[in-house]
Amino acid sequence: MLLQLEIPILLREVLKVLLRVSSFLLLCVSPGLSQKAQSADSLPKYDLQTEMKTKGVIEEVNQLSVGTRKDFTELILKNGEDKVHIYVCPQPFQTEMGISFTKGDQIAVTGSKVKQEAVEIILAREMVRGTDTLMFRDGKGNPVWDPRTGK
Repeated sequence: MLLQLEIPILLREVLKVLLRVSSFLLLCVSPGLSQKAQSADSLPKYDLQTEMKTKGVIEEVNQLSVGTRKDFTELILKNGEDKVHIYVCPQPFQTEMGISFTKGDQIAVTGSKVKQEAVEIILAREMVRGTDTLMFRDGKGNPVWDPRTGK
């Protein structure tokens, strides 16, 4: 008779331990699963430590999908034999400011050199074209356009 009482008590203790372990694992894993994974094509953060200047001639003007934006302007700048990828701003901001880029334009860019996947790009903060100075980010590297609307 004593043997029959020990098995249900042991089973009850094992179930309590299993419940505690599974609850613990659920609490540890849930925050990691609920965090939004960074998209491979999202715009990298501007880094003031990697800010640099470059100049050259616009060889290509492209519209890219970056993060949730499907209309981000990229310039490919030819500087001697080098080609530099410049991420500028969303198309709505460009339109609202009356800015356009043309192949052959000579420009000077100040921006943050960062890696996007395996390619080095420059996130433009300021651009000089002729006598015009165009600002795309403030002194801290924050975009001057509204991230929601792109304007």
